[in-house]
Amino acid sequence: MRLFALLFTPFALALLLCAPSVSSADESHYVGSKTCSECHPDEYENFSKYAKKAHSYKSVQKMAPKLTEEELKGCYSCHMTGYGKPGGFVSFEKTPDLADCGCEVCHGPGSQHVESGGDTEYIHNPTLEQCTVCHNSERVSAFDFKPLLHGGAH
Repeated sequence: MRLFALLFTPFALALLLCAPSVSSADESHYVGSKTCSECHPDEYENFSKYAKKAHSYKSVQKMAPKLTEEELKGCYSCHMTGYGKPGGFVSFEKTPDLADCGCEVCHGPGSQHVESGGDTEYIHNPTLEQCTVCHNSERVSAFDFKPLLHGGAH
């Protein structure tokens, strides 16, 4: 197994265990970041402009031909919205609106939030400490995490 796959396998497990979830009798599903932009235009614009993860699918697409299927799934688990979860990213062809690390990676699936007219009960607001599950120097030594809280996204 390549080193790449070894690095991301434990991370993928941590992501699945720590990913935000919204509890309700009717499970919420992913709607994509563009849906979020309808009510949160400033946050969406700043996220799209300043967050590298907002366009992470481009890097994955460039690397995909050089990766094994297992390695590619490791990329998807970190860089796509809802990969491996019901209603999440499946493929670039089937779910292009989820082919990035969008709003719902941190805030959870947004359909109930949208359908309720913005009820915050249906959306997760992570603490800065929860961000370090993904954003940490141990995962990628050159990772220079600057939360968008300071970049104007939230």
